[in-house]
Amino acid sequence: MMLFKLSLKNIQKSVKDYAIYFFTLILGVAIFYVFNAIDSQTVMMNVSKSTYDIIKLMNNMLAGVSVFVSFILGLLIIYASRFLIKRRKKEFGIYLTLGMSKRKISFILFIETLVIGIISLIVGLVIGFILSQFMSMLVANMFEADITRFQFIFSMSACIKCLIYFGLMYLLVMIFNAVNISKCKLIDLLHGHKHSERIKLKNPIFCTIIFIVFATVLGVAYYLVTGGVEKLQNANQILIPMVMGVVSTFFIFWSLSGLLLRIFTNMKKVYYKGLNSFILRQFSSKINTTVFSMTIICLMLFVTICVLSSSLSIKNSMTSNLEELAPVDVQLTKIIATDIDKPDIIADYDLSIKETLKKNDYDIDEKLKDVIEFNIYEDVTVTLGRMLGDSFAEVSTKYKYLGYEKLERIIKISDYNKIAKLYGNEQYQLNENEYMIVADFNSMIEIRNEALKRNQPLVISHVSYYPKYQECQIGFIEISSNHINDGIIIVPDSAVVDLNIGYKGLLANYVKTAKEERSKFDLELRDVVDKIWDNTSLISINTKLEIAEASIGLGGLVTFIGLYLGIIFLISSAAILALKELSESSDNKERFRMLRKIGTDEKMIHQALFRQIAIFFMFPLVIAIIHSIFGIMFCNTILETFGNDQLLPSIIMTAVFIVIIYGGYFLITYVCSKNIIKDR
Repeated sequence: MMLFKLSLKNIQKSVKDYAIYFFTLILGVAIFYVFNAIDSQTVMMNVSKSTYDIIKLMNNMLAGVSVFVSFILGLLIIYASRFLIKRRKKEFGIYLTLGMSKRKISFILFIETLVIGIISLIVGLVIGFILSQFMSMLVANMFEADITRFQFIFSMSACIKCLIYFGLMYLLVMIFNAVNISKCKLIDLLHGHKHSERIKLKNPIFCTIIFIVFATVLGVAYYLVTGGVEKLQNANQILIPMVMGVVSTFFIFWSLSGLLLRIFTNMKKVYYKGLNSFILRQFSSKINTTVFSMTIICLMLFVTICVLSSSLSIKNSMTSNLEELAPVDVQLTKIIATDIDKPDIIADYDLSIKETLKKNDYDIDEKLKDVIEFNIYEDVTVTLGRMLGDSFAEVSTKYKYLGYEKLERIIKISDYNKIAKLYGNEQYQLNENEYMIVADFNSMIEIRNEALKRNQPLVISHVSYYPKYQECQIGFIEISSNHINDGIIIVPDSAVVDLNIGYKGLLANYVKTAKEERSKFDLELRDVVDKIWDNTSLISINTKLEIAEASIGLGGLVTFIGLYLGIIFLISSAAILALKELSESSDNKERFRMLRKIGTDEKMIHQALFRQIAIFFMFPLVIAIIHSIFGIMFCNTILETFGNDQLLPSIIMTAVFIVIIYGGYFLITYVCSKNIIKDR
């Protein structure tokens, strides 16, 4: 009973100085609950089957991510416990001196961990329950669900997951604490707080060499993921600049830690101004552990910035792309295959898509409006490789896996202008000896522009056509949620007379505009297409509603996983720094007391403390931001089909998360540290 009371007293005493530890545990439980409780509320939403399937997939993905998140949080909790035990070494030494056994000390820690775990679970679940209701509204809004049946729900499955995962984490902490205490010696416990790492001024010449070498290596890694990205053809090659970046980050921190102290010690006016010498010495006193932990924190912040920026950008881009890239309700495509041996399908080739649908009892005039039909032509002599002309050798060296033998898509100017008018895009005019290319996939635009600048001719039926424009014009034909048009050649109407039709297309809007009516028309038309596909015709269908649902589903999936991982990584990074700084402040109470004895006022002490903590928080963040500039450029290259118009708002939103969470931890750390070093 006495040990139980002592444990409760220790918890009460620790709350004031180590509020961040409790705050992180509670926040971890709350976030874990929120992202695992999404599926419970979605049961009450009235969504379509396809949307519900997407939500279920998202929930399954989040469940898998939760395993990884629990591993990260488990390491964070163990890391925090290590610093808390270190801070209390003298206290445990006194217990041993008074005759308490190590087993009883371990039991005290067991009770403390158990009580802290129960409190953090209860408070975290309550906060998580409240936040999950807002999350449910966000999910409903994102998936355009009917929330008339929405009600407050406590997710028992999410609660059980929290109890299991965090219960295992706390059990590991208990085992870790017991092992840690069993290995402690009395002399180390009593005097461990007085031991500080001996400051070793590193050789400045050696540090300079290391810095230059690994800054160069890091520059090469930056180049490989930006200017040299086309050379990264597989996962193993992508891994090379990642390893280079990780190793370079460690040695840059190692060299800078030695260089900065040497540089500032030689800058007498700066070094001896105020308490700068004290701050710099404090920064260097734990240099060995700082370098490794700073590297880990920097990399975690880098991942956080890239994941949050990219995921939010994808979501915003897909949403904004929908109206631009899917401006009509339905697109039908009839493939004209040369390698098929089915008489009914071959006979259907001569019919337009309208005629095929009417033949199968679908009344186009009653269901569709703004109907436009067009043909896409092909010529065996017109391939991507030939269209690149003199630039082929250079392009094929850089991009080895492009389909250079793929037949180009050709459309006559009158058909394209009909489509452009329907879409609200720019219409064009061509002379009889001119052609042009429309595209919206940036990488292919750059490749094609090289050939267009060289006035590459297009030869069809022994007639030469020359580019009207020296670069691709922005445009597309197929409806989509992404920029996927890698190039369509537009020629005069007379140029296609002798060409083969590759496929026929039809674009239209439904006569009814309500979502329920359009969904009904979608199902009816798809039933007709599915019935005749590969039997009497090769017609496929793509609709705006399906694109919207797929777009919203993928956007939601990426957004929630990105937010989940990003927030956990951000909290972990900030919490590790905060706990380390609180431990340092506890160890340095005597040093701050000595400053007071020599006449330093409280304002200067608080300024010194603020700057010391700011250096530790800003040092890894600045390097992470530099990494992220190139990391986001690489992500943008990989995900360019989504567009990058929404990248800036996503970066701003990521910055807001960092300011609130990372900055919040910084301020809490400063306030708690002031309380720790206070002259009592």
